[in-house]
Amino acid sequence: MATTTEKSSTEKKGLPAGIWTKCKKCEEIFLQKDYEENLMVCPKCGYYARLNARNRIEFTVDKGSFIEMDKDMKPVDFLGFPGYGEKISKSSSNDAVVTGEAKIGGYSVMLAVMDFEFMGGSMGSVVGEKIVRAVEAAIEKKYPMIIFSASGGARMQEGILSLMQMGKTSAALARLSDEGIAYISVLTDPTTGGVAASFAMLGDINIAEPKALIGFAGPRVIEQTIRQQLPEGFQLSEFLEKHGMIDIVVERKDLRDTLIKSLNFFVQK
Repeated sequence: MATTTEKSSTEKKGLPAGIWTKCKKCEEIFLQKDYEENLMVCPKCGYYARLNARNRIEFTVDKGSFIEMDKDMKPVDFLGFPGYGEKISKSSSNDAVVTGEAKIGGYSVMLAVMDFEFMGGSMGSVVGEKIVRAVEAAIEKKYPMIIFSASGGARMQEGILSLMQMGKTSAALARLSDEGIAYISVLTDPTTGGVAASFAMLGDINIAEPKALIGFAGPRVIEQTIRQQLPEGFQLSEFLEKHGMIDIVVERKDLRDTLIKSLNFFVQK
């Protein structure tokens, strides 16, 4: 999506808005179409823009195969937290995760894709409930479960109800494991807080995108707590792979093929 400055520039030239986009890191300007064809990765510096849930699904699943579940489920302001009710009522999305059934390389899967654009991908009661329902559907249909995480952690506006989702989702995935059904976790930037401390790190295989921030507390909080400087690249996906916390770092352009190869390993035809 073009910025206000970019819109003004293009409008002055008589061009429709949305023709150009600018990298948030190196500020290189290039065609929006080329950017999207490159899966929203900067062709100059390699910066990974965050994908919303709909774009992620479009780039990942077989065309036209996604069938959404629980799309009308919305959060409730249980605690009367100041401003929360207004914020969720004005959002263009219902919550921070989209779930459903899809095919990837011809393999049927259950899918949960988090959306950082909705309140920083925070995990509230609806996120937990939708993920659990998707896992239960995976158990019923004997489909592998794939979860794409992108979250700042638990949603403080829901208090303990949010923190309960850590145990709730982890318990559902334990039942999935007991049934011998595969769970593939894909960690994207950022995957932090209660999401990192629960379902995001429980995959039979844990895959991460390059340079993704992954961890419970952020580096700044850790440095202030232990009063020590952290190693370079600490909590980035490459650091976690080196230290055995995740299995593999995969570039976005190769992620779909990697998922297909993983499904080929886990699924008996």
